[in-house]
This record gives sequence, C-alpha cells and structure tokens, in this order.
Amino acid sequence: MKTFGLHVAITALGLASFGQAVEDGFDNSVAVLRAVGGEGHGNAAAGSALQYLARGGVDTLPALLAAMDGANPFAVNYLRGAVEVIAGNALDKGGELPLVKLGEFLLNKTHDTKPRALAFELVRRADAEAAERLVPGLLGDPSVDLRREAVARLLVQAGGLAKAGNKSAAVLLSRQALDAARDLDQIQAVAGALRELDRKVNLTRHFGFLVDWQMAGPFHNKDRAGFASVFGPEKNGDLSATYDGMKGKVKWQPYSSGDEYGMVDFNKPYGDLKEVTGYAQTEFFSNTDRPAELRLGCKNAWKIWLNGELVFERDEYHRGTRIDQYKLSVQLIKGGNMILVKACQNEQVEDWTVQWQFQLRVCDPTGTAIHSATKKN
Repeated sequence: MKTFGLHVAITALGLASFGQAVEDGFDNSVAVLRAVGGEGHGNAAAGSALQYLARGGVDTLPALLAAMDGANPFAVNYLRGAVEVIAGNALDKGGELPLVKLGEFLLNKTHDTKPRALAFELVRRADAEAAERLVPGLLGDPSVDLRREAVARLLVQAGGLAKAGNKSAAVLLSRQALDAARDLDQIQAVAGALRELDRKVNLTRHFGFLVDWQMAGPFHNKDRAGFASVFGPEKNGDLSATYDGMKGKVKWQPYSSGDEYGMVDFNKPYGDLKEVTGYAQTEFFSNTDRPAELRLGCKNAWKIWLNGELVFERDEYHRGTRIDQYKLSVQLIKGGNMILVKACQNEQVEDWTVQWQFQLRVCDPTGTAIHSATKKN
C-alpha cells in the first residue's frame, strides 16, 4: 500500500511538473511573439514560437486573444496566425470552439478592438446563429470592425422598408445607421439613401472636419527648401502679425471651406502656384483635457503643430490623398488648442499635381468626431 501511494504521489508530481512545463512553454512563446518588431526583429525565434502555440488546443484561444492586448502590429499578426491555425484545425476535424469563453471575450470591451473582432469571427464560425443575434448590440461598439456589422444590417433593413413604401421608418433606421457608421463607404451609402428619401445630411459635421481657418502665404518652396525653412508663422502665430512672404508682406486672412469633406484649398486665395508654402491655423476648444486624434488628408509635403509642439511631418509630394490618411495621436488641453498646418507645393506641373490642399478633423480612436466646444467647425 505504501508503495502504491508513493507511485501515485510520484505520478501526480510528474503530471504537475508536466503541466507547469506546458504553461511555461505557452507563456514563453507568447512573450517571444510579443517581442517581434519591425525590420525582421525577432522573426527567427517567432517562427518556432508560432509553431509551438499552433499545436495547442482550443482552450488556449482566449489566452492568445488576450495576448494581443497592447501588442504591436507585427506581434498581433503572429498571434492571429496561431489563433487561426488552432481554430481551423479543430473545425476541420469536427471539433468545437469554446463558444462561451470566446463570446465573453468579445463582450468584454476592456480588451483591444482587433482581438475582439477576431473573437467575433470565431464565434460566427462556431455558431453563426449566435453571432447574428449578437450583431444588433454592436452598433455603438468601440471596435469599428464590429460596429460595421451592425451598420450593414441596418442598411439592409432600411432599404427593405424604403422599397416597401415605409419611408418614415426607413429614414429613422438610416439616421441610426449614419450615427453609428465610421467607415467611409458605409457613410456615403447611408448618406445617399437619406438624400434619396429627401432628407438633408451634413457630412462635414458627421466627420467633424475643421472648416474655419486663418491662412498666411505664399512663402517660397524653391528647390523644395521651404519644407525645412522656418517662416514667420512658425515663430509667431499672432493673427495681427505681418511676415515677409514670397512676393512681399503677407498677413493672416480668414478662410472658410465650403467643401463637404472639409478640403482647405490654398489655390483659392493664392492661385495655382508652384514651389510655394502656405500656412493655416485654427483654434479648437475642448471642454476638458483629453486624448484625441488629428486625422489629416494631404497630398503635399506637410507639417502640423498643436499648441506650438510639432506633432508630425511628411516631406512627400503627390502620392494621393484620402480621408483619415494620417492618424496622429495628441493630447488636447482644456480650453483653446492652436492647430497650425504647413503645406508645401513643389515644382511639378502635371494636372494631377495642381492640388495644394488638406483636410483635417479631430476625433476619438473610433473616428467619432470631437467638435469644438465653442464654435462650429
């Protein structure tokens, strides 16, 4: 009996040690993937770690999703690869995914948006009906990917109501969809549907584009030297100031964009000039200290400052522009926040190089507009 008891104890100890080794292997492999960086940093070790994790069971899926929280994009891609291999192998063999745990992960909004969206994909693969029942609750979700699902459903429902002749209900559902939509294609689709229903849509305000500015220019950009040059507006942004411009003295002048997507066009006050630099500034009022994003679209070389501090710059010309082309994390202060944009036009004369312009909005990480507290922008 004593021998048998000793054997059981040794076996239990061995299993415990094995379990600890497995746990250590998982944690170490996750740590390796989270350490991956740009330019191939850590890729060699990551390959082995990925293979180890991909051999795990479906019970590791929630932990792998949680490991994506706060991880850099390279690490997230590796971890996502492990998740997809494990889930794919299980489903191919007729197995089941841990639906409840994945659903609980999805519904926990303290997790990052990307792994929560991946959790929803897994829930849908495990039980499509359950996933569909969750969709309406995603309409105001911080994950734009998840929110998109709910907006798409509303668009279909609104379209059906419009075809059935129930225009009032179609308008209400479309308004609800527009309030929730954050992706450009969906916003444009619902705006078009509302206009077909004879309703007005203010996309400028929906996006939160800043349209009221003060402009100063033109300054030179000969041989593209204007980008690095420090002209008067960078030294003193006082609206009463006068500067030495390219063709004499210049001062600030008001400008208001009438473009639906908030395009601020330097060509309008100054003409279609080449090898020039222009500045635009505006004051944005915040009710409180808060994090935010400046989202810029610009095909010219540009710099942007917030409250006198350089936020970011890009010395590049005419590679296209789009809404939210650049997303810049900033910290707003309570009260007035001065935003200064510098835009340089180069020497190219092709038709597609005429634009000397930018669009800018202030929003939260979901793309929800943050409006100036004391004036409409």
